[in-house]
Amino acid sequence: MRILHTSDWHLGQKLLFNDREQEHQLALDWLRQVIAEQEVDVLVIAGDIFDIGNPPNYARRMYYGFLTGLLPTTCRHVVITGGNHDSPSMLEAPQQLLYALNMHVVGSAPEEKSSVLLELKNEKGKLEAVVAAVPFLRDRDLRFAVAGETGSERISRIQEGIRQYYREMGSLAEAYGKANVPVLATGHLYAKGAQVSAKQDNIYIGDKENIDASEFPAVFDYVALGHLHRPQTVGGRDTVRYSGSLIPLSFSETRDDKGVFLIDFDKKDLREITFLPAPTFRRLKTIEGDLEKVKQSLRRFSAHKERHLQPWVEVIVETEEIIPQLDVLLREFTADMDLDLVKIRLQRSRYASLDQQEATETNLYDMSALEVFRKKCDSYGSPPEEMEQLESTFLELQDWMNSRPEE
Repeated sequence: MRILHTSDWHLGQKLLFNDREQEHQLALDWLRQVIAEQEVDVLVIAGDIFDIGNPPNYARRMYYGFLTGLLPTTCRHVVITGGNHDSPSMLEAPQQLLYALNMHVVGSAPEEKSSVLLELKNEKGKLEAVVAAVPFLRDRDLRFAVAGETGSERISRIQEGIRQYYREMGSLAEAYGKANVPVLATGHLYAKGAQVSAKQDNIYIGDKENIDASEFPAVFDYVALGHLHRPQTVGGRDTVRYSGSLIPLSFSETRDDKGVFLIDFDKKDLREITFLPAPTFRRLKTIEGDLEKVKQSLRRFSAHKERHLQPWVEVIVETEEIIPQLDVLLREFTADMDLDLVKIRLQRSRYASLDQQEATETNLYDMSALEVFRKKCDSYGSPPEEMEQLESTFLELQDWMNSRPEE
């Protein structure tokens, strides 16, 4: 049994208003080729298939085109679970149709947990594998609201709810312990000991550590995680892994490897886990230094011609003085170069000559929604002791907005 673990495609994502359609299509074409060449039996996608709950039409076409493209391959089963960016109702809309093609979709956690303990069988009806297909667990899946609870109490309830959910799934999976087939679980969360490429707000706020790797029940022979974009093992357990994203989704991820994990089982025995690196389809490059150094680096970088798509470049100019029309200057300088300047920033080492407002100016594109909310609360003078509860309410509202049915 050969299983491929991937996650965090974020189809439909924009980088500073730039569409990623070409990169994503190349990445999905590569993934389909890997599945065919490696003769994969089971594909597991651990959440965040789309970047937003109501993705653009081209992203949906890419998704369904990829799935139908698997039909001629050896891939007999596909398991798709929702992430915090996905709309459960949108993912599950074609659920019955995809099920007829041995493609299982779990957008949200159902009340009956046994319904997401999937039995994967071959064409003769023989059991081949079992997957506890756990999607991103929203607040309402984990606990009932308690009047007057503090933000820290809410976080503790969520963390215990996540642990309890996996304990219950593990108990259900125990029934297959002697079936001599691999038993897997999925998850879309922030696990203890995992590393991120850049600042990344925990989807539940509070502590980053929602569950320890040791708290996934031992009955699971492999745990396929999504949410973090860097491929890695968690907590020293080789069988608990994030696959990471298929492409760099921001300039902070350019040094991370991108790819998928290939897991080989001989019946229930785990034989090998292999990381298959994905090609870089579009280079994201950060160039920083004083203006002259930036220009020299841009010349050198543009001289490299071995690339799929035109690279996108972020420039950070370090200076102690204001440079008039820096944006115009650099765009004219790179007009004939094979690159696209998508972001230009000025980084000053001293603020003595700047007024306070200019010194603390922040680019909204560098901030998460939660950070913008915090700054807005600060501007209204919200008391610090109330911020934890305000953040909790904000994230619950954001979660509801992301998961509500399309109009």
